[in-house]
Amino acid sequence: MRLLAALATLLLVVGFATGVSAHAALVSVQPTSGSLLASAPKAVELRFNEAVTPGAILVIDGAGRARNDARVSASGETISVVMPPDLPQGTSVVSYRVISEDGHPVSGSVIFSIGVPTGTLPPTTADSGLNALIWLARVGLYLGLFVGVGGVFFARWIARSMIGTTVPRLALAVGIPGAIASLGMLGLDLLGLPPAALATAAPWKVAFATSAGPALLMAIAAMLLALMALRSARYARALAIIAFVGVGLALAMTGHAATAPPEALTRPAIFFHGLGVTIWIGAFAPLVALVSRPTSATLPVVNRFSRIAALAVGVLALTGLALAIVQLEKPAALVETRYGLTLATKLVLVTGLLALAALNRFRLTPALARDENAAPALKRSILLEGGIALAILAVVAGWRFTPPPRTIVPETPLALHIHTDKAMFQVLVSPGKAGVDDFVLQLMTGDAALLTAKEVTLTLSLPERGIEPMERGALLGPDGYWHVRKVELPFSGRWHVRIDALVSDFEKITLEDDLEVAPP
Repeated sequence: MRLLAALATLLLVVGFATGVSAHAALVSVQPTSGSLLASAPKAVELRFNEAVTPGAILVIDGAGRARNDARVSASGETISVVMPPDLPQGTSVVSYRVISEDGHPVSGSVIFSIGVPTGTLPPTTADSGLNALIWLARVGLYLGLFVGVGGVFFARWIARSMIGTTVPRLALAVGIPGAIASLGMLGLDLLGLPPAALATAAPWKVAFATSAGPALLMAIAAMLLALMALRSARYARALAIIAFVGVGLALAMTGHAATAPPEALTRPAIFFHGLGVTIWIGAFAPLVALVSRPTSATLPVVNRFSRIAALAVGVLALTGLALAIVQLEKPAALVETRYGLTLATKLVLVTGLLALAALNRFRLTPALARDENAAPALKRSILLEGGIALAILAVVAGWRFTPPPRTIVPETPLALHIHTDKAMFQVLVSPGKAGVDDFVLQLMTGDAALLTAKEVTLTLSLPERGIEPMERGALLGPDGYWHVRKVELPFSGRWHVRIDALVSDFEKITLEDDLEVAPP
């Protein structure tokens, strides 16, 4: 009996001692969880409040790959995870499971981002090299249409002379291949193929199936007609005017602006806007040639163009304003979107172009009428206009990669409703995609009344990727809801969500469910 009593006492003491032994807790991480780093850390150090034994330590890099080349070492309460030397940009996760002194496992995850968070990286399908080629081809196309066709139109209809047509010829020689290349690379972009696939039929076939296919064919036809107008004497003016109209038609057949509702307004606006640009930009090279060697015919041509240019500028201003209103929808988009910033840059350049045009019309052209020695000043001004016009074409070509604000649909937050008889939690996740998200937690009682809590904690894990729970504290906002801002969810998938609401010193309500997070 005494032996049994002693054994019972020993078991009681051991049981009591085991019961009061606390689990290990993570007290610090270096680098801090959630850090944004310029370069990859050499190691991640996890320090606990007691000595721990490492169990499963998993490193997932910014590309979503589980790394087996991370080295783990332990020294007392510190675990060091030496990072692989080639970590890519994006959000990396160090998921840990350690054994505390009482024998219980303790798990969690810490994250850090290199360069930018994963959800803010460009799509992996985006090819910057292909984008650069698309941009160059678009610039070449614009040179062919505006400098080439516009120069031929100026020569045949305004100057009625072949002086200064060398530059338009060169522009047409660049523009036609640019249009063909634009068509092929559009197909590459749509199919996500490398440039080598231009030798196959697939990219060309898919490009022709879009509205850009016929539009680029129209552009090529306009430039070929302009070349014919340079060679023909009998039909030169007819070919030049058809080519000129073809520029407006090509631009009005496709693109964000042309297809914006109401098309009864936007397509004619694009058509006339294109004609205005063609008249204005196409005149620069021939005018420079004319004023470089002024003759008795120079001043009449300059005066004739000055009157036509005034009309073209008016058309450009009216159509440009109408298109900007349709595309931006609100003034704030001019500075809040990439499309708006591109437009703002264009407007700054156009303002400089208008200032030079006013200088030419009201000062330099009258000076040329009084004295032929004023020709060099006019020539310098026209050359500067041409340089600004080329910069505008380069900027506008960038619109290929920037959707207008009217096409940007606000994202609907991802919603999750968790309820029991005791409580209901509504979780709103914005934007609800892998990357950086904001969580709004609406806490209610079982009968839909507001649930008052002293403290709320959000815990997220992704079991399918081996990511252990990540805990974030929520803050009560002025709207009465609890907010957890800038939560990094580096991967899409079925995340497990647990919400702990401390409603009193003695009561905590815990609800949990799964949330399907979409790819970025």
